[in-house]
Amino acid sequence: MPYIKKELKLRNLRAYELLMQEQNISMSRAQRLIDKKRLFCNDVPVSKKNEFLSGKIELLVYENKAQGVEVVFEEDDFAVLEKASGVLSHPNGRHCKYSLCDEIWALWGEQACVAHRLDKQTSGLILVAKNKNAQIELKKMFENKEIKKQYLALVKGETPREFTVNKALALADDYDDVKIRVRPCDSGKKAISLFTRLEYFKDLDASFLLCKPLTGRQHQLRAHLFYSGYRILGDCLYGLEKGDIERILDELVSEKELLKLCLATRLCLHSYNLSFEFKGKFYDIYSKKDAKKDFLKALHL
Repeated sequence: MPYIKKELKLRNLRAYELLMQEQNISMSRAQRLIDKKRLFCNDVPVSKKNEFLSGKIELLVYENKAQGVEVVFEEDDFAVLEKASGVLSHPNGRHCKYSLCDEIWALWGEQACVAHRLDKQTSGLILVAKNKNAQIELKKMFENKEIKKQYLALVKGETPREFTVNKALALADDYDDVKIRVRPCDSGKKAISLFTRLEYFKDLDASFLLCKPLTGRQHQLRAHLFYSGYRILGDCLYGLEKGDIERILDELVSEKELLKLCLATRLCLHSYNLSFEFKGKFYDIYSKKDAKKDFLKALHL
């Protein structure tokens, strides 16, 4: 398990004071750790920040288990990594065994974090802020649509050479639906995507696309393509029944069954390009991976 209990040295201090001194963190950060039940005193979670602590005091911390990651580009304030398909951008609960943060924190410490997220099954470029100021600035740039993103995808069917999808999206609210799926909805958040077909594989009845999301909604490209009749190959959320989706998410299916249900052993979606201006300098960063080759390989065991 990547989460372990680390014993702290200081005693007879208020909970927040102890954390601030031991971890060299702000009061607000200390409060968040207490709220998340990460601080223990004599094996009992601490609930009050002003509580004086003595005895055995432990903090639940994330233990980095770096496996190696490709750094595509690096500056003083940020870096761009090449995320593999199947890797979480950020730890997802205490049962998460590995995430991109294992690599980020091993390289630059816990002050570094992803400036945006990619779905677990999406591969490709992800922007990392190396300090708090960069994090604030880069996240603001994403919110203001100042960072342009391009993706590559392999979808079922022959698409038009160029097409635009302008459909607002909202989280599924049906009781029997998977809660992380999104759906077209007039009252949803505005979402616009541009698509260009780069190649059509007649023998596979599949189109290789360049995708440009003009907005940054959850599952935007996956949902826009699916509801337009072009399911991304390997997509386990859109196009399947709830039971199959849950079994796949719980990793209860074999690779053979995954291929049968999703038509590929991985989601054929890749973050290909990031372009933006930061501190007066323009950056245009491209993935070095051969996404098309990886997609085609995923269509077979």
